Amino acid sequence: MKKLFWLSLAAPLLWACSEAPTTDTAATSDSDQAQQTAEIQAGKDYHSFANPDTIRVTHLDLDLTADFEARQLHGTATLTVERQKEDAKRLVLDTRALTINKVTVDGEEVDYSMGETDTDLGTPLNIMLPAEANKVTVHYATSPDASGVQWLTPAQTAGKKHPFLFTQAQAIHARSFIPLQDSPKVRVTYDATIRTPEALLAVMSASNDPQTERDGVYEFTMPQPVPSYLIALAIGDLEFTPMGPRTGVYAEPSMLDAAAAEFEDTESMLEATEEKYGPYSWDRYDLLILPPSFPFGGMENPRLSFITPTVIAGDKSLVSLIAHELAHSWSGNTVTNATWRDLWLNEGFTTYLTYRIMEMIYGHDRYRMEAVLGYQDLQEDIAALPADDEILAIDLRGRDPDAVFSDIPYEKGALFLREIEHTIGREAFDAFLVEYFEHFAFQSITTDEFIAYLEQTLLAQYPDKLSKERIMQWIFEPGIPEGAPKPSSDAFTNIDDQRSAWLKGDTAATDIATQDWTVHEWLYFLNNLPRELSDEQLAELDSAFALTDSKNNEIAHSWLLLAVQNEYKPAYDRLYSYLVNIGRNKLVKPLYRELAKTPEGKAFAAKAFAEAKPGYHPLTIKANEGFVED
Repeated sequence: MKKLFWLSLAAPLLWACSEAPTTDTAATSDSDQAQQTAEIQAGKDYHSFANPDTIRVTHLDLDLTADFEARQLHGTATLTVERQKEDAKRLVLDTRALTINKVTVDGEEVDYSMGETDTDLGTPLNIMLPAEANKVTVHYATSPDASGVQWLTPAQTAGKKHPFLFTQAQAIHARSFIPLQDSPKVRVTYDATIRTPEALLAVMSASNDPQTERDGVYEFTMPQPVPSYLIALAIGDLEFTPMGPRTGVYAEPSMLDAAAAEFEDTESMLEATEEKYGPYSWDRYDLLILPPSFPFGGMENPRLSFITPTVIAGDKSLVSLIAHELAHSWSGNTVTNATWRDLWLNEGFTTYLTYRIMEMIYGHDRYRMEAVLGYQDLQEDIAALPADDEILAIDLRGRDPDAVFSDIPYEKGALFLREIEHTIGREAFDAFLVEYFEHFAFQSITTDEFIAYLEQTLLAQYPDKLSKERIMQWIFEPGIPEGAPKPSSDAFTNIDDQRSAWLKGDTAATDIATQDWTVHEWLYFLNNLPRELSDEQLAELDSAFALTDSKNNEIAHSWLLLAVQNEYKPAYDRLYSYLVNIGRNKLVKPLYRELAKTPEGKAFAAKAFAEAKPGYHPLTIKANEGFVED
């Protein structure tokens, strides 16, 4: 899943140098870490009721009908299971707000029961399996308010003629539209038959045929085993255009050409990543452009990444998102975190790969600029988060697993890997990554397994350069370790000088040399302005650069945040429109949070939220409703 990124260009750091922790300090840290995590069982999924250690689901057959009037998916899920213990009889599945009509084995009904409902985890479904049964069918329907499904009316789409449906399963929302073992450590292959109104096209995170006939019945297969959070479905007025032999884009007709032009480098990204990190294992890599209500930048659903339209900027300035979702095809989809505590193994590796891909395709200067912006994001999160949430292997017991998503698993995880690269050299680290992806291909692993693998490989190969103590510090201690790499950009140094001269009154805004600025330079300029500016200063910037009317959603976000912080009212009409028409949580949540700091701002936010709520995804509603409640 994509956010925004950095990468470091600092000189190589030897972990045995004076900046690393002393032996006594490291020993104390290891002891503290061991005590803090003594009760955490590595590999135990604290966010699933399922019992894969007793009976494990290995394959899923779906047959579902999309009822847009009732806002329900209904049909069957047939689960193929393998007993891990010969005498096992009880299969436990995860569900959330599903209506279970019956459960059958070979057409005969079998006993089942629903357990106690947990606010975050949903409700366990307990099924008694006959002794020889290895398949069970659950007949069910979803709730109209399923947390992992969004139903959009025609008015909420780009074309305004047809409804739209899409799912979002990460972290534990697959259970809201499929009864299954909803844990990333359980990998399944799947087949699906999806029935829709004839005018609409269904696509899934599986084998999609770009030439398929639009007839209301669509069949899919996913031959590689995937975790449940990567099962995805979308239905809408979709068309397809190719971008290369293995890449293409699905979108509503009005967005199709713009999306294809924006993301035309996807095939080049795929080829460059294959050359560096090994073969692509998923056949095709296509993109699906969703309506603006999609709550994330992107979701790495295999074979078909789901993408927000907010990154269609017209100049390819935000396509690091595509690089990120593509990189997940190696780090995340092929090698997966076993539990949500281990998310950094997905996102840290993928963020690191994103920067490498961007450098290969767009060059070193852009790489350096994105590095600085991502590092600043990480610093902001570290300043705002409690210490326990700054740890890569975070303790999520008793918490909603969606709480794991911050810059920590992304940016801190990537910074950790960047330090290893600096220490042993890029060529050696690339070779390690190729071996790592091959060794754990189509497996879900824990942080502990990763550390053990490092001990067998890099720590054994480079005992004079790498230390386990430093590794443990990165993974189990808060903050950024002292001596960590730090990115820099010459282009940003020049912007610092111009910004400083304007703030001092030495130059006018119109004299700032912005004519050749990239989006990244604009973001750096805006994000590093003082939080307190006068109306006159803001008006001068707005008059010089038309920032309130910016068509780039990232630039508009940074500008509108400044407007809220300083109550710059000329931007509030655009602010209102922005909140109502965009559902990407990364862009709207900081604005709601800032507005909620004053009574007037909170009232403004509440009005915008009330209008936007019918079109917001359930996850966006959940993330922001607290800012507007009395």
